[in-house]
Amino acid sequence: MYLEEIVPKMIEEFNYKSIMEVPHLSKIVLNIGLGEAIQNQKIVDTVISELTLIAGQRPVVTKAKKSIAAFKLRAGMVIGVMVTLRKDRMYEFFDRFVNIALPRVRDFRGISPKSFDGRGNFSLGITEQLIFPEIDYDKVDKVRGMGITILTSAKKDEECFFLLKSLGMPFRM
Repeated sequence: MYLEEIVPKMIEEFNYKSIMEVPHLSKIVLNIGLGEAIQNQKIVDTVISELTLIAGQRPVVTKAKKSIAAFKLRAGMVIGVMVTLRKDRMYEFFDRFVNIALPRVRDFRGISPKSFDGRGNFSLGITEQLIFPEIDYDKVDKVRGMGITILTSAKKDEECFFLLKSLGMPFRM
């Protein structure tokens, strides 16, 4: 679909001289911050298992770089988990996210097109992990949100917006 439909549209829209200039998805990063893991380390294991089900690969545990006394945080403590998806897993996740997970969000009217970073990347936050069909509702101890960052090879936000819109991302107008 990308090569047959989206590439010719983008060449026509942005006047690219080569097919290699056409933006593509580079990677998708899923991140869950665990502020409550400071008190209870067992939370990390459940979040790792949930993110493994969602992403299809094992996430990496992120640790604090600095100590912050106000948050009772020491350097080296676990504060989150993240996973980076590339190639086939990335496209598989993107397809499941756009076609299955997003329509399951309560009161969904589309994604805000204001979350571009100025360099052709897009970030959004999900308030609950239950929108993914892989997660069993009965086994969830607490509803957690996650950040999803979609990195593309686009130079400008307009190119990234056109690419994501062509791939089926439901933006709010």
